Amino acid sequence: MNFDLALFNLIHNLSGKSRLLDFFGVFFADYFGYFLIIAVGLILFSRNGWKEKYRYFSLISLAVILSRGIFTELIRFFWHRPRPFLVLNFTPLIEQANQGAFPSGHAAFYFALILPVFLINKKWGNYLAAGVLLMGLSRIFVGVHWPLDIAGGALAAILSVLVAKRILRS
Repeated sequence: MNFDLALFNLIHNLSGKSRLLDFFGVFFADYFGYFLIIAVGLILFSRNGWKEKYRYFSLISLAVILSRGIFTELIRFFWHRPRPFLVLNFTPLIEQANQGAFPSGHAAFYFALILPVFLINKKWGNYLAAGVLLMGLSRIFVGVHWPLDIAGGALAAILSVLVAKRILRS
């Protein structure tokens, strides 16, 4: 926890120092995900043949459902970890419900969304992975997640993609 708190403080203490930096932090934490969804949709539907599109769409959909809808919620049901703004008593830059912080639902959803893109196009997979990492850092920056929450969401997504691939035999 000390490492988690130290890394959180390192990132979050940059907030409130610059309106421009705060703007970008809020944008990437709250709104950038919509661009990621559109990008994955465009990449997915740029594939040739409906069978290939259907296969990748099924993989992405199952991975997202497993990661965000099942694994994340199961972990949160059995283990409640309070969000940083509740523990450290400050107001985050974005509004956030008082539900469990670990694992990050955003990280679980968006990593599960973009990881299958590596099977389609490695170059775009790298770009989208950088975007999701930036989103995760922004969620720490604005004060709604601990660093280990983001890592936990990423691990849930990786596990989900592996399980989805096995289920679908892709």
